[in-house]
Amino acid sequence: MSPSSALAAFRSALTYVAIVLYILVVGPPVLLFSWMFRSKRILYWLGHGGVGLALGLTGIRYKVIGRENVPQGAVVYCSNHESNVDPAVLFLGLHPMLHVFYKAELHKVPLMGMAFDLGGFVAVERSDRHRAFASVDTAAASLRQGNSFLVFPEGTRSRTGELLPFKKGGFIMALQAQVPVVPVAVSGGRSSMRKGSAIVRPVRVTVRIGQPIPTAGLTIDDRDALIERVRTAIQGQLEQGSAWS
Repeated sequence: MSPSSALAAFRSALTYVAIVLYILVVGPPVLLFSWMFRSKRILYWLGHGGVGLALGLTGIRYKVIGRENVPQGAVVYCSNHESNVDPAVLFLGLHPMLHVFYKAELHKVPLMGMAFDLGGFVAVERSDRHRAFASVDTAAASLRQGNSFLVFPEGTRSRTGELLPFKKGGFIMALQAQVPVVPVAVSGGRSSMRKGSAIVRPVRVTVRIGQPIPTAGLTIDDRDALIERVRTAIQGQLEQGSAWS
């Protein structure tokens, strides 16, 4: 093992231990407080602290370009997905109280499902069409209340970096709530975790936030055209490359 690989392995092990301790020590009292007082803000404090700790210990750095493009009010951030570090970076970098439209399988992770529920995240069960539509309706209602969401329309990570086909749920909820869709391109994280390896290597991630695409006045029948506009925007942002010199 090379010195750089050995260092990455050590930092990864340290990160796993630190995060487990963080969750076990800080998690239960924060969850209890949030449940008792119906306060999401302390949950986001907990989440940002844990994610920031993990990124810092593993040496993952990121730059966000285009924050000025985000309009006031609720939006749907629509991002490509190429690595395991993307959700963590976007959770910290996009919005102080970002809600997430996420795969229902993650709800089974101890404490995580409870935290997601209290934080207002919405799980989508893609294998059950009826439940999937209900999740979209729930997210749309939350958008109308002023909460911004992150969606990964590819549904899973792209192994090659090429954009996969987009699923429609995130766009339908934006259309239902009549809120803008903000295209986001994240790149640079794919080499952080190799397939089958638990070692997290330090990388530099670029997050590009594009111009919002309005949905006001559009209907569900316009979803395919909306998807194509967002996909084209994300592809164009990816082609701009890294923000790290």
